[in-house]
Amino acid sequence: MRKLTYFVACSIDGFIGAPDGDAQFFVPFVDEEFFEDFLKVEYPETLPTHGRRPLGIDGLRNRRFDTVVQGRASYDLALEAGVTSPYAHLREYVASRSLKQSPDPHVEIIADDVVGRVRELKAEEGEFGIYLCGGSQLAGALVDEVDELVIKTYPVVLGSGMPMFGSGFEVTEFALGEVRTFRNGVLVRTYGRKR
Repeated sequence: MRKLTYFVACSIDGFIGAPDGDAQFFVPFVDEEFFEDFLKVEYPETLPTHGRRPLGIDGLRNRRFDTVVQGRASYDLALEAGVTSPYAHLREYVASRSLKQSPDPHVEIIADDVVGRVRELKAEEGEFGIYLCGGSQLAGALVDEVDELVIKTYPVVLGSGMPMFGSGFEVTEFALGEVRTFRNGVLVRTYGRKR
């Protein structure tokens, strides 16, 4: 059984973006130490393909994931930049009821039963897991399927915005695994689902 990992950036108060989805205020915290020691080494596949090429890391092998699932709002950010396959180095799925046809043959649209489709992906054989890229509503719909959380907490308070899980109130317990701190104030916590 493959793991579904919600790998997400958030503020201290638990928001993954402004109310309109913008998260550019996190960018200044992706400094050399955080990038070189963490993202590039441990999670290179979470960097979009169009961002990997200019950084000279397009050839890095995937370490943890071979599949990405993202919501329509997250995917729209790539489309607005003219990128139809933001994670071309992974199998790409976009959950959307409104996007009827994929603008790219490499991207599969999940229009109905996203939970069922993710369960199918998790049941596949393979050594790599599934990267849940976001966003808030999709994570809320998949909260019962999330096996692991990797939360990159940036040292900012937003006050309001998009919560990590856009869903109703439900207590779901996870066990703390690793905690890493960086000089710039970023904290990365890894949690596994309590069974």
